Amino acid sequence: MPLLSLTSVVTALRAAGCVFAEDEAELILSSARTPDEVTAMVDRRVAGLPLELVLGWAEFAGLRITVEAGVFVPRRRTEFLVEQALATAPRARVVVDLCCGSGAVGAALAASLDGAELHAADIDPAAVRCARRNLARYDGHAHVGDLYAALPDELRGRIDILAANVPYVPTGEVPLLPSEARDHEPLVALDGGTDGLDVLRRVAAEASDWLAPGGCLVVETSRRQAPLALDAFRSSGLTARTAVAEEAHAHVVIGTRA
Repeated sequence: MPLLSLTSVVTALRAAGCVFAEDEAELILSSARTPDEVTAMVDRRVAGLPLELVLGWAEFAGLRITVEAGVFVPRRRTEFLVEQALATAPRARVVVDLCCGSGAVGAALAASLDGAELHAADIDPAAVRCARRNLARYDGHAHVGDLYAALPDELRGRIDILAANVPYVPTGEVPLLPSEARDHEPLVALDGGTDGLDVLRRVAAEASDWLAPGGCLVVETSRRQAPLALDAFRSSGLTARTAVAEEAHAHVVIGTRA
């Protein structure tokens, strides 16, 4: 029988262990078009599908970002990365979202930088297809490939904001992730190598070649990894610092080309 009321949806979600059952129920009821669709969405959520994939979208920096199965779901803590990038380069004209996933970071930056040239790149074709949907409203371009190899060469030396939400979970800790991430998101978007910094080091190593003078590289990491990330930035010739948002558990490393 279709679920029709807020109470029945909350009861089903709470029984499945959803901590924020009331909030999730309201989102499902506001998104579904029919009672049968409500039931189908609740069934998928109860089966363990992340809420964002049940809804088909995630809220990020005030935007509704389309998400699809097999694509990394943007985290709210990553909004801090966007804030730091905008604070560092508030008049940026060329923006790149590297390791873009759904393109949430690029979309949020473009929404605050009217008329900026926007590019995004990811090694996963499914992520790039999703990013193209989210970046279309900003005339953004999404490219498939391994880090900088995906980017048009004409961007070299012109990028004002290079945002890279790289994978930074150490390989040995991937099995400890919540099942919503471990079972439903691509490993390439999570696994950062032995100490979690393999991709970050690769991004930092070439950043100076792609950044405009005064341009910034902004990367999310963890508290534990931040000192090593700073070393990687400085070894690559960038002036580097960290920024922390304690309540959001967000740690960002910012590197600027002199």
